[in-house]
Amino acid sequence: MELFWILLFSVFHRYVQTQGVYAPANAQIVHSGQTCVVKEDNISERIYTIREGDTLVLQCLVKGHPRPQVRWTKTAGSASDKFQETSIFNETLRIPNIQRVQGGRYYCKAENGVGVAAIKSIRVDVQYLDKPVLTVHQTVGDVRGNYYQEKTVFLRCTVNSNPPARFIWKRGNKPIEQSKDNGVDIYEPLYTQGETKVLKLKNLRPQDFANYTCQVSVRNVCDIPDSSVTFRLANTTSEFPFTLKRSHSLSFPHYTATVNLTFQITPDSNKDSESIQMGRDLKLSCHVDAQPQDKVNYTWYKNGALIYPTDSLIVLRSDPDMPPGTSSLEIVDMKFRDQATYSCVANFPGSSVPELRVDVNITQSSVVPPVLSVPVGGGVVNVSEGGSAELVCLVDGKPRPTILWSRANKDLPMPSGDWVVETRDGRLRLTNVTRDMMGAYRCQTAPYNGLNIKRRQAQVQLNVEYPPVVDPVLLDVRSQTFSTVNLRCLILKSNPNRISSTRWYRNGLPIRTPTVDPQSVPQLRFKLDTTNNGTYECRVSNGVGTSTCTFIVSAQPYNAEFYYDTPNPIRTLKNNYSYILQWTQKEPGAVDKIIGYWINVQQNRQTILSKQITTKEPVKGVLMSYTLMDLRIPLSYEVSLTPITSFGTGNTVTRTIQYSEPYTYPRPSDHVCGFEDIRVCGFTQDRSDVFDWTRQNHLTQNPKRSVNTGPDTDRSGTKEGYYMYIETSRPRQAGDRARLLSPLYNVTAARGPTGTTRTPYCVSFYYHMNGKHIGTLNVLMRVKSIATVDSAVWTLSGHQGPQWRKADAEIYPSGPFQVVFEGIRGNGFEGDIAIDDVSVTKGKCKQKDSVDKTGLYHQ
Repeated sequence: MELFWILLFSVFHRYVQTQGVYAPANAQIVHSGQTCVVKEDNISERIYTIREGDTLVLQCLVKGHPRPQVRWTKTAGSASDKFQETSIFNETLRIPNIQRVQGGRYYCKAENGVGVAAIKSIRVDVQYLDKPVLTVHQTVGDVRGNYYQEKTVFLRCTVNSNPPARFIWKRGNKPIEQSKDNGVDIYEPLYTQGETKVLKLKNLRPQDFANYTCQVSVRNVCDIPDSSVTFRLANTTSEFPFTLKRSHSLSFPHYTATVNLTFQITPDSNKDSESIQMGRDLKLSCHVDAQPQDKVNYTWYKNGALIYPTDSLIVLRSDPDMPPGTSSLEIVDMKFRDQATYSCVANFPGSSVPELRVDVNITQSSVVPPVLSVPVGGGVVNVSEGGSAELVCLVDGKPRPTILWSRANKDLPMPSGDWVVETRDGRLRLTNVTRDMMGAYRCQTAPYNGLNIKRRQAQVQLNVEYPPVVDPVLLDVRSQTFSTVNLRCLILKSNPNRISSTRWYRNGLPIRTPTVDPQSVPQLRFKLDTTNNGTYECRVSNGVGTSTCTFIVSAQPYNAEFYYDTPNPIRTLKNNYSYILQWTQKEPGAVDKIIGYWINVQQNRQTILSKQITTKEPVKGVLMSYTLMDLRIPLSYEVSLTPITSFGTGNTVTRTIQYSEPYTYPRPSDHVCGFEDIRVCGFTQDRSDVFDWTRQNHLTQNPKRSVNTGPDTDRSGTKEGYYMYIETSRPRQAGDRARLLSPLYNVTAARGPTGTTRTPYCVSFYYHMNGKHIGTLNVLMRVKSIATVDSAVWTLSGHQGPQWRKADAEIYPSGPFQVVFEGIRGNGFEGDIAIDDVSVTKGKCKQKDSVDKTGLYHQ
C-alpha cells in the first residue's frame, strides 16, 4: 500500500536581490510510503508513526534560487551512529524494513548559500509488539524441615512493545478479574526488563488447574495484531505438560532444560568467609533451567551414597535465597567427616531429557578462592581497524570459575549485541574490529560453577587504530587565471594522533614541496595558470593507513542556474510560441570574466538551435534572459546552456521547457488548459454548489490532505505542474457536489456532418480517481438560451487506479455553452478526484482504443 502525506512549514524567507535569487522557502517534508497515523504532540510537532518492518520514505522539497541542496540527518533514538555522522545529501531518504532502533527525530536542512537555511524536523515513532515470554515459578514449603500445606504458582508474562502493551490473563477462555477472585493476584514486579505482568495463584485450588493464556495488545495500532502465549497447569496426579518459552502449544512429555547443571559453593555467609573452614556452615547449590521448575527432581549424594536429611545435613528442595528451582545442601558446623565428594543429580520424570549430574570435591585444600589478573602487557590491546583482537583475563582458583565479559560502560552492549559474553578460558576474541568497539572491557568471575563469594573483576582497554579522517574529502575549487590558490587538508581525528607523512600530488604525479612539520595543517599554495589546472591530492598517513583530500582545481566557470518561475510561454502565431529563458550565473566573480554563453536547443534529440549568445557581464543574483523563438505548439524542448570565458567553456546545465497555454479569449480552440496560470484559463467556481475545486501541484499540497488518494503530480508527472481536484476530507459529507465551469464558448448553431444539424466539439481531459471512497465525476454541457439547461455528457464512478487516464466526449451544442466538471463526494475521505489538461476543440474526437469515450450528445 502506498500512502502519502505532507508536512508544510514556514521558514524565514527574504530576497537577496529582487532580480531572482532568494533563500530557501516554502519548504516541505513529504512522506510517501507506509504509515499508521500522523499526530501532533503538545508542542505542535508532527509525529509520524510507522510499523516495524515497513518502508519509510521521506522527501524534502523546497523552493529557492539557486536550487537548494538538501541534507538529511538524524538524532535521538540511538538509531545508527554511522547515519548521524554521514549526512545524506539527497531529496529522498528511504529506509526499507525499518527497525525500532531507527525511530527518532529526522532533520531536513535545505540551503543554497543565500539567506537563512530552511530546517525542519519530524519525529518517527516505530511501533512493534514482540511475542510474549511466559515463565513459571512455584514456591515449595520444605524449608529447613518446616512444611507448609499451600503451594503458590507465579506465571510471569514479559513482552517488549511500543506503545506499552495491555495485558489480559485468561483461565480457559474467560478473562481473570482480580476483584472477583480472592485466589489470584495480578501485579507488575519492580526491576524487570520489558513490560511484565505476574499472575499469582495462591494456595492452589482444584479450579486453578487449567489452561492459562497471557494475551498482550497494543490496541491494533498500525494494524499490529494481538499476541498470546498459553500454559497448562495440571495437578501432581495428572500428566504434566512441559513448555518451551515463546510457545503457543504445550505437549507432554517435553521439558525445557539447558544441557548443563550449574553449581555454587557458599562458605559461611554470616562469618564473611571466602574459604572452607571447620566449625562453620557451608552450602552447596545446584540449578538447571527447566519448565516447570517444581517437576525437576534433585537428589544429593555423599561419596556416592544417598543423603538423608539430618540436623547437620539439610536438603532444601527449593532454596529461598537462590533463584527459583535451585536445590541446596547445607552442611551445618562442618566437621572433618564432612570432607567428601558431593554429587547433585537432576532428573526429569516422564521425559526423554537425560539426567544431569555435577560432582564437587569438598576439602579444605580443594576449594581455593579465585584470583583474577591481566597478563603483563595485556592491559591495553592495540589493533588496526578491520583486524582481530584477543582480550585476556587470567583466572586461578579451585574450582576454576567461568569468566564473564561486558563493556565497562554499562550503556554499551558487547560487539555481538549481547550484554554479557561467557568464556571458559577468560579469552575474549573479537574479529573485524571497528572504531566503535574501542573502550574498556570488564572481565569478572561468574556467580556460578565456583565459589559464591564477592566477584573478582579486572579491565582491559581495547585501542582501535585507524587512518586519519580528513576534510574535505572532495572539493571543487574555481579561481581566476594567475590568481593564488591555497589548498588546506584538515585532519579531524586520527589514531594514533601522530602523522607520519604528508604528500601532495597533481594528476597522480608527486609535487615537490618544502619540508614542513608533519603535525602542522597540510596546505599547498600556487599561482593558477593554463598549465596547472587539474586534480590535486593530499595524502596523509599515520602509519596505520592513508587518507586523501582531493581538490578539483580549475579556472573553468561554474554552471548557470535556470530560473523556474518564468511566466507562461508567449504565443506568437497559431502554431508557434516563444519562451523567455531566464537564469543566474553561479559565482560569476570566482573565475575570469564570462563573455557569453553557448546555447543548444534540441527536440526529440534533433538539434534545433546551437549558437553562442553575447550577454552583459553576469552579476551574482541578477537574472539574465534570452528569448527562444519559433517553437512549435505543443512540443517540449531540451535546452542546454554553457558559460564561456577567455579560459574556455564551463559546466553545462540542461532543462526541459514545455508549452502551457495562458489565458485566452473563450473560444473553442486546439489549446490545452493545464491550470498552470493562476487564472486557470478562465474557469470559475459554481456559486450554487456545496464546495469548490482546488488548484494545486506537488509542491503546494495541503499538509493535512488524506493519504492514499489524490494524485502525487500533474498529468505530465512534473512536481511544478498544476491540476484541479476536490478535497473530500471533513467537513465534506457524502453527496456534496463541487462544480467547475469553463469559460462561455461563443458559438452559433451551424450544420454539421451528414445526419446532424450542429457542429461537433470534442471535450478532452485527463482524470485521476484513486481511492476506496471515490464518488462520481460528471461532465455536463450547459447551454445558454432563454433558460440555462445542463446535460450530462460523460460520467464515471468508483476507484479507477492510481494513474491519470484520458477521456473524450463529443458534444453538439445549439448555441453558446460552458463545460461543467462536477465532482461528487463518496462515502469516505479517501475520495479525492482530480482533472488536468482540459481542451475543447472543434470537430469530432479522434478515435483511440486507449481512451474512455462516450457517445454523441446533443442539446
